[in-house]
Amino acid sequence: MTQRPVPDERRPPNQGPKAAARNRAALVAAAREVYAEHGLDAPLFAIARRAGVGQGVLYRHFPDRAALSAAVLEENVCQVEEAAAADGARLAGVLGVLTWHMAESAAFIGLMHADGTSNGSETRPYALALSERVERALRGHLPAGHRLETADDLMLAVAMVSGAATGPGHEERERRVLAAWRLLGVEVGPVRPYEG
Repeated sequence: MTQRPVPDERRPPNQGPKAAARNRAALVAAAREVYAEHGLDAPLFAIARRAGVGQGVLYRHFPDRAALSAAVLEENVCQVEEAAAADGARLAGVLGVLTWHMAESAAFIGLMHADGTSNGSETRPYALALSERVERALRGHLPAGHRLETADDLMLAVAMVSGAATGPGHEERERRVLAAWRLLGVEVGPVRPYEG
């Protein structure tokens, strides 16, 4: 015998596009947190669980790990680009924004090590493209004769400095990154996210 729901037992109305946008935002926020803790290779089920959605919802928005990683890292890269494009921007200020992201996110640190030589990760092509955008943003502010102006020196220095971003919290990672820049003799402006 089939039971029919009584009127008071109706399911909640379908939220349609509102729920989809909310779910996508929750997934990106959860991925940012999980990637900050475990890097870009964190399990996708952990991201779905943190976002409070099923894995099917995750895959509906992001068909693979690369698409989710790109969505998360895109915001970091956009902030560096926006800082570089701001009126009166100087290299030190852009490096301050870059340093904030290094101290904030293990995933962003992985991005700074993208060099196109490793084929082991499906996120590599996205990471390489995003890393190149960061390089363009920084290179546009290198004054003539700067110690990092030769072909590979800029991104090699960025990779070296991001390797120093270790420690239990943002403050410790920031302290270590600033020490690494200082050892390289590179001036860094205030360490903060870019807020326009």
